[in-house]
Order: sequence, then structure tokens, then C-alpha cells
Amino acid sequence: MLFEDSTINIFDSSGASMPYIMRTDIQEKDGSYLLEIELPGFAREDVLAELSDGTLTIIANKPDHIEKEESKINYIRRERIPGGCKRSFFVGNKIKQEDITAAFKDGVLSIIINNPDKSVERVERKLIPIK
Repeated sequence: MLFEDSTINIFDSSGASMPYIMRTDIQEKDGSYLLEIELPGFAREDVLAELSDGTLTIIANKPDHIEKEESKINYIRRERIPGGCKRSFFVGNKIKQEDITAAFKDGVLSIIINNPDKSVERVERKLIPIK
């Protein structure tokens, strides 16, 4: 199975970048793969996992819950702002949705990808010399 990590897209509602990265641990466990992705501050409802064309994409989006009354608060500094992030992993074109299970607990998204033998063969990278 290939776990080629794509570029991390970090954004908030204003389009400015946020200092947030989905820290991820990947383990091989009992013939399957376990991804543990840190998503502190996000609720289960804020997280989406999608499989498309061999790419597993995790999207976490924190909606803006600022009430009109709260907008009257004079913040000196506010770092917990609405926004989100997205991270993608190439897992192979033979992995199907039914091969993947996910659970969210205590700010950690756990994804199990079963039957990794169904995935694509690892392709050797061949570097092209640059002169």
C-alpha cells in the first residue's frame, strides 16, 4: 500500500493560513493499516473522510459559531478561530470504501484500512537526472 502524502492545504474562512497540521501516525497492525490523525478542537460532526480515485482525503472544518453577543467581547488575542484543514493520502486504486472504517474519540480520528493486499503494488520511483 502506498501512503503518499499530498500537500497539506491549510485555510481558514478568510483564506489566511493557520498554523495547524493534521499530525498523523500510520501503523501496520494485524494485516491492516491504522491511521491516527490528531484533530484537537474539532467535533466528530466537523470531520469528513472521503475515498476517491485511490486517494483518502480527510477534511476538518470548524464552523463559525460566534453569536452576536459574543462579538461584543473585546478579545486581546484570539487563536481559536473558525476554519479548517485538509490532508490527502494515496492508498491505492484497489481499496474500496467498504475496506475502510473510521472512529473519532477525544480529538483523534482513527482509520483502519483492511486487506492491504488488495492495494496496488509499490512502484519503484525512477529519478531523472537533472543536468
